[in-house]
Order: sequence, then structure tokens, then C-alpha cells
Amino acid sequence: MTTRTGLRAKAGRLGKPRKATYGVLAVFVLGSLFPFYWSFLVASRDNGMLTERIPPLLPGGNFFANAARVFDTVPFWRALLNSVLVSGTVTLTTVLFSALAGFAFAKLRFRGRNGLFVFIVVTLAVPTQLGIIPLFIAMSKLGWAGGLQSVIVPNLVTAFGVFWMRQYTVDALPYELIEAARVDGCSMIRIFWNVCLPAVRPAAAILAMFTFMTSWNDFLWPLVVLDAGNPTVQVALEKLQSGYYVDYSLVLAGTTLATIPILIVFVLLGRQIVAGIMQGAVKG
Repeated sequence: MTTRTGLRAKAGRLGKPRKATYGVLAVFVLGSLFPFYWSFLVASRDNGMLTERIPPLLPGGNFFANAARVFDTVPFWRALLNSVLVSGTVTLTTVLFSALAGFAFAKLRFRGRNGLFVFIVVTLAVPTQLGIIPLFIAMSKLGWAGGLQSVIVPNLVTAFGVFWMRQYTVDALPYELIEAARVDGCSMIRIFWNVCLPAVRPAAAILAMFTFMTSWNDFLWPLVVLDAGNPTVQVALEKLQSGYYVDYSLVLAGTTLATIPILIVFVLLGRQIVAGIMQGAVKG
């Protein structure tokens, strides 16, 4: 009895975080938040702040005025709407198609499975920039150049998404669950929807978060294919600093506004990731 009590006390001492751990975590958190705070700090003042010998550490009162100038200088509302449509659509299709392909490559037997998967993985080594010219020609032939479909369709699914979901599905979904669902009379699509998707929810949430961030921050391809009056957020931000004189308070006000949707998505999907991990821990 004494030994058992001693083991419990020792485990409690080992599992309790120390003050140094909290200190290191606090330093990392502050270091991560400082760029956002500095952007907001500059966005809330004017360009004269950057020439001051000792820059202020508290925000000023010009943020809303600078934000209003952003919407007056470029079509920022349209850019935000375009980025939400593009990033949301690309995220949904990438997660869905990648989960389907990952389920097929991980759990189904068909001819050429390994060779096709290797081909998909090899495409990850091809730089995206090599395909810009032929892709632009294809979009022009289809009459899509200048429209949002030219940004959405080429990114409906990614090789990394397929690879990621396949690797996670291999260990997360036992064959016994698939066989049990087949015995119960489930079709393959129902097995995917009711058995596979709940099992791979943490990986799908991570893929969704990274896909949304990548699509939201994409600059080169939208700059090439979209019209000047139909930009995404990153193209609109570039136009804020395209003049001879760069107003950094204006640019960082637009950057701060463009960061808010990413933070919202991170918070929402972060909860899904933690919920999925905790659900798996309880089942284990």
C-alpha cells in the first residue's frame, strides 16, 4: 500500500509542469504574437512613427482611419470576398478529395495502386512555377482567365493532401472496422462517410487549416491570372505598396485586416483538432 502511494506521488511530481516550462512557453507565445502586435501598432499610427528614435509601445488612434483608407485605395471588400470564396472552396474540395483518395490508397486493393501513389508523391518535387505558363494558356483557351474559377479549379486537390490523408488513414482506420461495416451491409461510399471520415477527423482538420492558409496567402498565380479589378487579398495588398512612396501604416492596416480571417479559421479548426485527438484518446 505504501509502495503504491509512493508511486502515485512520484508520478504526480513527474507530471506537474515546472515554472521554467511555463516561462519558456510564455517566451515563445510572446515571440509569436509580437509581429501581429507590431503590425497593429504601426497600423494605428502614421508613417512618422517609423522615424522616431524610440518607437512607442502603445497603439495610437488612427487604425480605423487607416482601415478606411485601405478600402478607399483598393477594392478591398471585393478582395476579401474573393479570397473567402477561393480559400473556402479549395479547402472543402481538397479535404474531401484527399480523404477519398487517401482512403482508396490506404484500404482498397486495385491494380496499379502503388505505382499511381508513387507518381502522385513524385509530383511534389515539381516546382509550381514550371506550370504557370501552360496553365495560363489552358485557362485562356477555356475562357476562364480573369475569373475566380481560374484560381479554384487548378487547386481542387493537392498531391500533398492525398499523401497526408493516405499516411494517416493507414494507421487510423483498422481493416476490422471496414469488414464489420461490410457485414452490416454498408456500401463503400457509406463506409467512407460514416467510418473513415470520423476516424481521420484530426488529420482532415490539420489539412484544412494548412490548405486555407496556403490558398489565402497565394500571391503569384492570382496576380498572373486575375483581372486588376477582381483581385484576391494578397494582390490587393501588393497594390497598396506599388507606388513610389510606400505608406507603411496603410499597408500594415490592410495586412492586419487580412490576418483576421486566418486567425478565425485557426481557432475554429484548432478546436476540432483537439476534440479529435481527445476523442481518440478516450477510445484508446
